Amino acid sequence: MNLIGVHPVKHSDLGFNNTLFGGKLLYWIDGDAVAFAMEVCDTPRMVTVTMDKCVWEKPAGPSHVIKIYAGVVKFGTSSVTLNVEARRHNVYNGKQQRILATDIKFVSVDEDGNAIPISDRVKKKYSKVIPLDNDLKEDIMKN
Repeated sequence: MNLIGVHPVKHSDLGFNNTLFGGKLLYWIDGDAVAFAMEVCDTPRMVTVTMDKCVWEKPAGPSHVIKIYAGVVKFGTSSVTLNVEARRHNVYNGKQQRILATDIKFVSVDEDGNAIPISDRVKKKYSKVIPLDNDLKEDIMKN
């Protein structure tokens, strides 16, 4: 997993229970993950299509820093799926605990918002790290 974002929890980020507001965490996750997807796919035009189930495992508060990590799970023709994990980092003792994990799918789009293929060069770069489905692997290896 790659560290893709670090966010200190401020009082303005807290909800009614004096814990990190869930919507704020989702905002950070989506923003950091799309930037990582852009980097992975070598294009500035990536959009969020789906985010899997999100279960908050632990709360975070003002004494925490949120660290967001991501890794490539798989490629489709025009999409990349990332596994994204948010961890609360205790600044006093350095310990981290996962507070949320999810998979997010991003699609590469043109200037009109239509899906366009992710380059074979990008997929080939990650083919040693993640399994590709057989049809996709055959197409990549031909080029």
